[in-house]
Amino acid sequence: MALVVQKYGGSSVADAEAIKRVAKRIVETKRHGHNVVVVVSAMGDTTDDLLDLAAQVTAHAPEREMDMLLSAGERISMSLLAMAVNELGETALSFTGQQAGVHTDDHFGKAAIVSMMPERIARSINEGNVAIVAGFQGVNKRDDITTLGRGGSDTTAVALAASLRADVCEIYTDVDGLFTADPRIVPTARRIRTIDFESTLEMAAHGAKILHLRAVEFARRYRVPLHVRSSFSEKDGTWISNTTANPALQGIVPESALTHYCQEETVEGPVISGIAHDRSQDKLTLVGVPDKPGSAAHIFEIIAEAGANIDMIVQNVSTVQKGATDLTITMPHVDAKATLVALEAAQNEIGYAKIAHTGNVGKLSLIGAGMRTNPGVSAKLFGALSAAGINIDMISTSEIRLSVLVSLDQLDDAVRAVHTAFGLDSSEVEAVVYGGTGR
Repeated sequence: MALVVQKYGGSSVADAEAIKRVAKRIVETKRHGHNVVVVVSAMGDTTDDLLDLAAQVTAHAPEREMDMLLSAGERISMSLLAMAVNELGETALSFTGQQAGVHTDDHFGKAAIVSMMPERIARSINEGNVAIVAGFQGVNKRDDITTLGRGGSDTTAVALAASLRADVCEIYTDVDGLFTADPRIVPTARRIRTIDFESTLEMAAHGAKILHLRAVEFARRYRVPLHVRSSFSEKDGTWISNTTANPALQGIVPESALTHYCQEETVEGPVISGIAHDRSQDKLTLVGVPDKPGSAAHIFEIIAEAGANIDMIVQNVSTVQKGATDLTITMPHVDAKATLVALEAAQNEIGYAKIAHTGNVGKLSLIGAGMRTNPGVSAKLFGALSAAGINIDMISTSEIRLSVLVSLDQLDDAVRAVHTAFGLDSSEVEAVVYGGTGR
């Protein structure tokens, strides 16, 4: 018997028929002799609908009340799914994030989990029930409801799997696993059968939206094997793990994956695992920054105080002023406005000449552990972009990643060109996005 945590995204529980289909899958897992904990997102576009309702009431909604409102979507899903499972003859109980013991900090809208105390969940499954938990939400030390931000249900599921010492965490979405590129852009993208946490972290951090970064970090830290698959098909998905499989997973984990996890790697993996892309980047350039010790430190202190997450950084000799440098940074679009305001307010302190803000950029990231030991990867990437007539704006690298910034209107063409250049195209049936969202 294994303890299996299953997470279902909004497209998987979009309507009553979808909820019934998910309930059937849960019951089948339970009747195979496994204990089951389920984490569920809000139905379909429920969260967006709630945001629209709030906007019709006020342009300045208090953060606490927004979290109270948005957490309602998952509570609707969990109770309906529990009803559907009970209708099929298995006992299911639903729990809010607070009831499930998800304790967070005080950052409404993007709270971080600080502790997990899932006693009620453990007690419920020990009594033979299916426990269904509302994802995306928790409670702070003042007993206020908080939400975990984008990908919060993924994070809830992996955190529960870690705290309950589950054997596997299954992430159900509307595609058949992780692919070598977004199948909505590259229909010939191949499903990745197995991948390590390190490469998955890079993909999640640089635009791949199937798994949230915090969820992968939790899984790596607590050694929770992940299985990303579709709730719309019976196909095996993508297995993510650096650990050996638990024998209790016989019947849940396919034999090929068990073999993969239970033996030492004896051959080198592929050079490239996949290609991620990100449309949410903005670029800021500070022109004429004084070239002296402390200038960069002061700039990044101001950016940190603005709460921005910096991605790429490039510093060059200034094109307009001797004894100065030009500093270019990229960050998520949602962080750019506050950062721009903060830097403009500090212009006299910093001493830069001007600042330029560009939003029409996209990032392509080539990811693979094999890049460490394979020369020629950069040449092939730049050659493919050159042949496609795509100019490179910025470059950033790590041991297993090479990222470039290109014009946003050329990003899709860049992804397809690089995917083909590295031989990642599949000759099999095109990838399917069943629900149309990729989540």
